[in-house]
Amino acid sequence: MDLCDRCAYFAYDDYEEAYLCMVAMDEDDVYRLGAQKQCPYFRDGDEYAVVRKQN
Repeated sequence: MDLCDRCAYFAYDDYEEAYLCMVAMDEDDVYRLGAQKQCPYFRDGDEYAVVRKQN
């Protein structure tokens, strides 16, 4: 599973008919993101993560 598949900002766009990252980025952000190994905007979209920690 790719990290993008778990990201809370990764959503289906009906207009593009594809899954896209919904973080508002400008051209500079996209350029800097290409040089990094990890996405600084990644937020785990796993809503069950908190429940697993409680057990």
